[in-house]
Amino acid sequence: MKEVTQLETEVQDYYGKELQGSDDLKTNACCTADGHPPRIKDALKNIHDEVITRYYGCGLTIPTLVKDLRVLDLGSGAGRDCYLLSQLVSENGSVVGIDMTDEQLAVANTHIDWHREKFSYAESNVSFVKGNIQDLAAAGLATEDFDLIISNCVVNLAANKKAVLSEAHRVLKEGGEFYFSDVYCDRRIPQHLVNDKELYGECLSGALYWNDFSNLAKEVGFADPRIVDSRRLTIENEAVQEKTEGYRFYSVTYRLFKLPELEAACEDYGQAVKYLGGLEEEPLQFKLDDHHVFEVGKIMPVCGNTWFMLANTRYRSFFEFFGNFENHYGIFEGCGTAMPYDESVVAADDPACC
Repeated sequence: MKEVTQLETEVQDYYGKELQGSDDLKTNACCTADGHPPRIKDALKNIHDEVITRYYGCGLTIPTLVKDLRVLDLGSGAGRDCYLLSQLVSENGSVVGIDMTDEQLAVANTHIDWHREKFSYAESNVSFVKGNIQDLAAAGLATEDFDLIISNCVVNLAANKKAVLSEAHRVLKEGGEFYFSDVYCDRRIPQHLVNDKELYGECLSGALYWNDFSNLAKEVGFADPRIVDSRRLTIENEAVQEKTEGYRFYSVTYRLFKLPELEAACEDYGQAVKYLGGLEEEPLQFKLDDHHVFEVGKIMPVCGNTWFMLANTRYRSFFEFFGNFENHYGIFEGCGTAMPYDESVVAADDPACC
């Protein structure tokens, strides 16, 4: 317990005192490199400059079809993603941000009324609570209370990743999802690097080995983690490069659905689905993950898990479903165990970064 408390204190100091903005970061690990869709770009224009400068995310953690949802942001920091979602869930939705760093929460809370007025809301649909993402119950967050959970480059900073995933599973409603971006490594990181305050604060040495993450997710109930996007990270800092030589890091966006029907592997039941269109953000094709993109009107074969992800979540009305679970034909082709991340890298001077 003492070691965890010390680690938490170091993370709080790093993000509350040492870092005053994204320009203070020593690497590009906490850097969102992907270009944003128009709806996100437009929403970002309505967020206060101080909140924007305190952003340390590594990906886009906003899925489609979020209107009217109740959302939780784990490690919400200064509130950028919360205020982004505030607009997208509409005034009928709600967003709760939880963070343990006083300085970050102070920035987030300072601008609640500013954003309410900016969005022309009668009442703010955003609130922030202080707490540890490893123990959401202690922060008063109830079981099965959220439709969606997001997190942006924060899980790697937690000492007990399993506790974070377990708590996320607990507070999600059935059919809800945990949609988040984080940093992962191609191998397990030794303790002497984990103990390096700088490497840990820069979201590197706290990164999980990708296969350990997959196993942890399945263990707590997220049976079939799906990768939405991934990219190889460069580390444009000579001293940090030297410390981490031989380790490959990746920024990855996952979506984890809370569905009790999901199996540990993708099984073939001879099923298919057809995307009907009608989803405002994806009118011509719907992207479930990095290997499932459904074009309007095209019937596509799917495994049983993909079937459930579409049939038993908020996406159901946008699909037509063919087949059932009466016959099993073995493993669904295309499943494998090799490292699943994208090997392409994004240069540190990419104009989309941060």
